Amino acid sequence: MAKPKWNLNTIYISERLQESLRPISRCALTTVVAPMGYGKTTAVNWYLEQRAKAEALNVIRISVYSDNLAVFWKSVQDAFARADFDFLRDYTCPTDATGGGLLADDLCHELAGETDCYIFIDDFHLLTDNRVSSFLCTLANRLPGNVHLIVASRDRFLPAAETVRLGAKVYQISTEHLRLNYTELAIYAHRCGTELSDAQIEALLYSSEGWFSAVYLNLRTLSERGALPDHNSDIYATFTAAMIDPLPENQQEFLAVMGLADEFTVEMVRFVTGDAKAERLLSVLTEQNAFVKCLPDGVTYRFHHMMKECAGRRFQMLEKEKQALYLEHFGLWYENHKQYLHAIAAYRRSRNYDALLRVIQKDAGILLSSLDPQTVLSDIEACPAFVLKEHPLSILVLMRSMFNWRLIPKMLEMKDLLMAAIEEHPRMPAKERGDLLGECDLIMSFLCYNDISAMSRLHRSASVQMSRPAISIQKRGGWTFGSPSVLMMFYRAPGELQSELAEMDECMPHYYKVTDNHGQGAEKIMRAEAAFLQGRFTDAHIELESVYAQIEGNGQENMALCCDFLAWRLSLCTDVEQRYSFEERHADLLRKHNAAWVNIWSATSAYYYALFGKWERIPPVFADHQLSTIHLLAPGKPMMEMIENQVYLAQGAYAKVIGRSAGQLAVCEAMHYALVTLHIRIQMAAAYEMLGKRPKAREVLERALRDAEPDEFRIPFVENYPYLKDLLRSSAEHNAFARHIVHLGEAYEARQKQIQDQAVRPAALASLTEREYEIVGLLAGRLSNREIAERLFLSEGSIKQYINQIYSKLHIAGDSRTKRKQLAELFLQKT
Repeated sequence: MAKPKWNLNTIYISERLQESLRPISRCALTTVVAPMGYGKTTAVNWYLEQRAKAEALNVIRISVYSDNLAVFWKSVQDAFARADFDFLRDYTCPTDATGGGLLADDLCHELAGETDCYIFIDDFHLLTDNRVSSFLCTLANRLPGNVHLIVASRDRFLPAAETVRLGAKVYQISTEHLRLNYTELAIYAHRCGTELSDAQIEALLYSSEGWFSAVYLNLRTLSERGALPDHNSDIYATFTAAMIDPLPENQQEFLAVMGLADEFTVEMVRFVTGDAKAERLLSVLTEQNAFVKCLPDGVTYRFHHMMKECAGRRFQMLEKEKQALYLEHFGLWYENHKQYLHAIAAYRRSRNYDALLRVIQKDAGILLSSLDPQTVLSDIEACPAFVLKEHPLSILVLMRSMFNWRLIPKMLEMKDLLMAAIEEHPRMPAKERGDLLGECDLIMSFLCYNDISAMSRLHRSASVQMSRPAISIQKRGGWTFGSPSVLMMFYRAPGELQSELAEMDECMPHYYKVTDNHGQGAEKIMRAEAAFLQGRFTDAHIELESVYAQIEGNGQENMALCCDFLAWRLSLCTDVEQRYSFEERHADLLRKHNAAWVNIWSATSAYYYALFGKWERIPPVFADHQLSTIHLLAPGKPMMEMIENQVYLAQGAYAKVIGRSAGQLAVCEAMHYALVTLHIRIQMAAAYEMLGKRPKAREVLERALRDAEPDEFRIPFVENYPYLKDLLRSSAEHNAFARHIVHLGEAYEARQKQIQDQAVRPAALASLTEREYEIVGLLAGRLSNREIAERLFLSEGSIKQYINQIYSKLHIAGDSRTKRKQLAELFLQKT
């Protein structure tokens, strides 16, 4: 009788499982949840291959290899690029609701179309950040009909409430769908080349419980030894015995070494192992081993997790010297390819701290910031002091990182180590010594935040000593910590304005010199804001235009947004032409994919519309009071919360304003935020007045007037004049400063009325809602439905519904072109 021909690499998808996979094409989100080895990846890949045979489609495969969000984001960018979607290449990793919203908008916009698109995220259980699962639920609710998200995980990740909320949009595949039953196990065994007896099938089904990997390994053992393994065998021992032990020594070592990589190419294998025949060896292994796969790109390989686990155990059995050599090769490969987190991990395992510190210097703290601070501290503790001292630039990066993590004692330790390193190298070139000492002073200046005098001394020192830009500060990074105002950051005490402006003028050129113009224009913005708060509108406008001209085209978007904040406030007081509408500015920022900038735009828009009394136009993050869902840096948070107070005032939530103020004032006092304090006190007075608590309102207002008078800050009162006019008129009877505020306040109300009169819509459009009227204006501007959808952050289908409602309300008939023409004519009518 002929010996059966084994075919253990056969792919078997049962008819029952095939039926279970069909609904994927009808759902926005499919979850495939089962323990390791149940064939989740195989099933999804089979399904996608079958779909690709039947129709043209786009497939984006994303593999998760760790719980590091930065590493995952790089995998996402690479996966989209491999599928010819390059729009994520320059995207920063989203970290809050705003960033997630930007990403969801762009994904929906870029992927929408006639061609079906499948995004497959594998091994999702390795990513423990709950923000990602929350984002996937949000995305699933918004995906266009041609886009389908498939997520494979060992653990359930969808909260029950989200499952209910998603309803028919989510489809769940579980262990029961993937588990082999008696008939399926018999068919699979037959396809693998063996005929098991009924008793053997029963025994194998009992011992494996239909677990695909266990069945495969049992059959593998049967093919090599002629008998099924003992049912008490450990699965990893069985795997090693079946998949690794029978191989030649060189192949065993190959698996042990490359099991350290998440993914690898032939080029990487040659570099790490030194084996010129790597391609041939890989070909043999993929043909013989179902746990070594070439990915659909035809270039990248990966091991199944069970293979990685067993290969990792085998790697530990290699000689220590050999382990270190391979780890060095891995580290150098990752370093050369700018995969700095992987390089740091490899050098950490090999205990090559020279190389690890070299990578930290190259990274400049960018990816390092995504690591757990305790991990970095452990690396520093394990690294001998003399090695650290040989890498002074790395020490500077670590100092900056410790400041960002608020580990100030450790930051100061790093400074002492740097000083010792410089002291121990008396022959160090003067230029290098100056660069190190100067950048150290620059970093230490962060500890003097908003003490301009102290910061100025350190900036001047850095400027004198340094011959190059700092390596620890990125020019493209934000400068105001998310604050829309420079003056709110640096105004520390009543009566100090002129000295603070002078110190900023003195300080900032030195800072620009050593940071390649990071934050350029800050001192001019501060001076423009001061002139505005004093009611010197022409001076403020001149300074503002000067800053816009200075920073144009230099990439300092943060500073341009601070200019916008002032420009919109100024426009409520005097006739100032805006460079762009809020919608145009928002659309521009969305194209730059920076959530921090969008948050500043939201703050500006919220403050403007709260003052203007158009609270329905306030962005949702402020209107719905969702600041807790976005990432706010501590120095910028008080300004954002003050703006939220203004929104509460506009919404009539006066008690909320008062209730929040005590905690906000305490924070502002600790941070020396005298201008933010002034705003909060004025808001408190307004809230008390609106609640009929006039004595308390008067007490708080008088305190605010005393604090504002030394520097003649009138506009914060003027902006709240509609709430405080009676109290201010009363104070004006005996206070010249208050009299000037009342004068400006009356002009302010007249200006608001003028703006509102200019914005009055034609009578023929009076029946439209604010949103409908806004869409009519955009239609009149000849924007397409798609352009309007992008401008208003709605789907194109929603815009079509709005337009049909508008035509119905206005009784406009005819073909599409005729109706649009009639609508534009109505919009342009005089009232």
